[in-house]
Amino acid sequence: MVTVPFSPASQAPSAFDRWNDAMSSGLDTAYSHSIAWVLIVVLLGAGLYFTVTTCALQVRMFPRMLRLIFSSRQGSRGGISSFQAFAIGVADRVGTGNIAGVALAIVAGGAGAVFWMWVVAILGMATAFIESTLAQVFKIRNTDGTFRGGPAFYIQRGLGSRAGGIIFAVLLIFAYGFSFQMIQANTLAQVAQTSFNVAPWVSAVVLLMLTVPFFIGGVRPVARLAEFLAPLMACAYLLLAIAVVAMHIDQVGAVFSSIFAEAFGLREAVGGTAGGLFVALEQGTKRGLFSNEAGMGSAPNAAATATVKHPVAQGLVQSLGVFVDTIVVCSCTAFIVLVGGVYQPGEETQMSGAALTTASVGVLGTWTPAIMFIIIASFAYSTLLGNYTYAEANIKYLLGVGNNAAIIKILCIISVGLGAMVPLKVAWSIADWATAFMAIVNIVAICLLGKWAIGALRDYEAQGGKLDDVYFCSTDNPHLPRALDTEVWNASAVAEAKEADRAWEAAPHEHTDITEVLVTH
Repeated sequence: MVTVPFSPASQAPSAFDRWNDAMSSGLDTAYSHSIAWVLIVVLLGAGLYFTVTTCALQVRMFPRMLRLIFSSRQGSRGGISSFQAFAIGVADRVGTGNIAGVALAIVAGGAGAVFWMWVVAILGMATAFIESTLAQVFKIRNTDGTFRGGPAFYIQRGLGSRAGGIIFAVLLIFAYGFSFQMIQANTLAQVAQTSFNVAPWVSAVVLLMLTVPFFIGGVRPVARLAEFLAPLMACAYLLLAIAVVAMHIDQVGAVFSSIFAEAFGLREAVGGTAGGLFVALEQGTKRGLFSNEAGMGSAPNAAATATVKHPVAQGLVQSLGVFVDTIVVCSCTAFIVLVGGVYQPGEETQMSGAALTTASVGVLGTWTPAIMFIIIASFAYSTLLGNYTYAEANIKYLLGVGNNAAIIKILCIISVGLGAMVPLKVAWSIADWATAFMAIVNIVAICLLGKWAIGALRDYEAQGGKLDDVYFCSTDNPHLPRALDTEVWNASAVAEAKEADRAWEAAPHEHTDITEVLVTH
């Protein structure tokens, strides 16, 4: 059982604390003995399957992903550019799971958990490509010209199952409207309390003041700040990690040795609850999934909103997002914790999660807690907003696009306030279950629908895979398994898109606000 201190150790545990511990322990035990292994098999199996069927797309097309991201051209017809879409993906994916979740995984599963986190990410890049490409293929156009889509849509439109779409939408609403919101708020409040002795109720009030306006009215300046701040903070965090590792450069070889040895149970890392192949595999898988969301079915909700000429382009962008989230940002946390000196393999620790990461960065000086708090606050805030938009999109799938999503607004407000004020270790356990069920439903769907994404990839490569001149047309497309009933990708829509692109190039319009996608999807 992972211990996350939220109150001084000298205080006797309250009845709530005892209930919290018991519930978390019970949920974790049940998870480990049941759904954990189903999730591991499904995640790794699907990732391997899609890696093979795409001919290792995440490796052979990695340079093309980078070129798409750094292409300076604005999306046609007022759409967002590849870099803007990438920034939105980073803001949605990079959250407290990158800082708190990785530290939790190392404490519970040893350094070997990092290896399996990497595996989940590398294989997950192929899975993320498939699900995001499907979101584009099966998206629908709103009356205002924007797009909606995601797993609920491709389950209904691709598999003909409205019931399946409803099940996924309900799971996502619970996860992103409730449990994930509590985790983000709780992690931020924990760091504020341990670093600056800020009372949890104060954190709750501040968070509500910053999030309620967006939840209720979709304040665009706030969203714009969050979208640009998250990538910036990710870069700042990377610099901190480089500085910490540089101070302990002599330990890097030993850290890599521990990661690989403990990943396969060749050396037990921690006595008691951690160490060994199975614990490392479980912790790395579930924390990797929580962080990069590959296969979970969340990112496709945002991927569907982008205006692109070909579904594959957005699939490649989202695939690179998984790489940045886990291979880059999560690895930063892993090396900070493993070389920082606070975490000691084989010894019990009273510090975990974001508090452990923050303390490990402290080797750089007394100025680091303030910097870490700003980084964690930025990650948490941008993810709180992203979580809300995912939940809102799916409640509108259930109740109609005209619904004001009042139930989601109320749920998110309660979750943020409650999560910040009370020590909810059990929220992490609930989130593990929620992500597992979401991922299983989504991966089953994308395995059944994968031939559509593979067909789109073949169409993209048959046209040479150029950055700007590849259009996807579903009409009489020999690469698709059957005719696609869509008003977005048919011959008429493609002809209109090409004409609009020519007009755009002749007289570019004002760039679309990046927050259009975040606010409207």
